[in-house]
Amino acid sequence: MATVELRFSALPEHVRTARLVAAAVARRAGVDESVLDELRLAVGEACSRAVALHQRNGVDGAVRVALIEQEKRFLIEVADEAGPAHAAGAAGGGSEDEDALGLAVITGLVEDVEVGTGDDGGVIRMSWSVAPADADA
Repeated sequence: MATVELRFSALPEHVRTARLVAAAVARRAGVDESVLDELRLAVGEACSRAVALHQRNGVDGAVRVALIEQEKRFLIEVADEAGPAHAAGAAGGGSEDEDALGLAVITGLVEDVEVGTGDDGGVIRMSWSVAPADADA
């Protein structure tokens, strides 16, 4: 099981890089080309949400994106450090609608999504199936 981890400052300009890296690693892992656009959009939405949580709550921590290649699945975890009180869409202060919309977009793009809490904040886990290694032969 191979893992690539990307950590970046919670700035909107880094979201594009996270999307590009996620798509490149997913392609190499065997995720079908037909879902790469949805994967890019989902990662962008999850990263943008994490950046917004950091900025709204004055948190200086990093956003973490883990790209995990398994035998039959490709997993992506996007974790923020906005604190447990702001995890899983509980940011408050009028931003709940934005969080709900972002999570709805992600849920519409990805079949297997889990929103939860991590050590320092929220975590969005998404996964896609991968083609068997012998399918290319």
